[in-house]
Amino acid sequence: MRLHLKAGEKVFINGAVLSFEQKTSVKLLNDASFLLEAYVMQPEETTTPLRQLYFYIQNALIDPKSELDSLQHALLMLSSIRKAVENEEILQGLDLVETKINKRRYFDALRILKKLFVTEMAIWSDEQSKCEDEQSEAVIMPFARAVGEN
Repeated sequence: MRLHLKAGEKVFINGAVLSFEQKTSVKLLNDASFLLEAYVMQPEETTTPLRQLYFYIQNALIDPKSELDSLQHALLMLSSIRKAVENEEILQGLDLVETKINKRRYFDALRILKKLFVTEMAIWSDEQSKCEDEQSEAVIMPFARAVGEN
């Protein structure tokens, strides 16, 4: 596996954080857990259930010392999301994520989740719109009736 890094870009390899002063390529000659800085999610970005799941899996990948604890949280989160979501694309994606977790292919699980963020946001946007419509109807309709428009 060959990694191409920009100057100053960080890479997490088996729990170690590496950064290079200039643009470089690194060739991994054996199986190692790694994560490029561009894939690292900060705690304040975990604003949705799938992002929280991503964060737990990311932590299992970045910090081998807390891998089991992070995976335990990830599997609990995965189960909770399955119970709450009806969207078939997300449910199928979660099945793939669980398979990747069980095979310890954490980076693959993260890539799947990143693709599902778009679907999740569409669902959240629809829900927000429905809530806003219901609130506006609750306010406008009584007023409209009172004025005689309906």
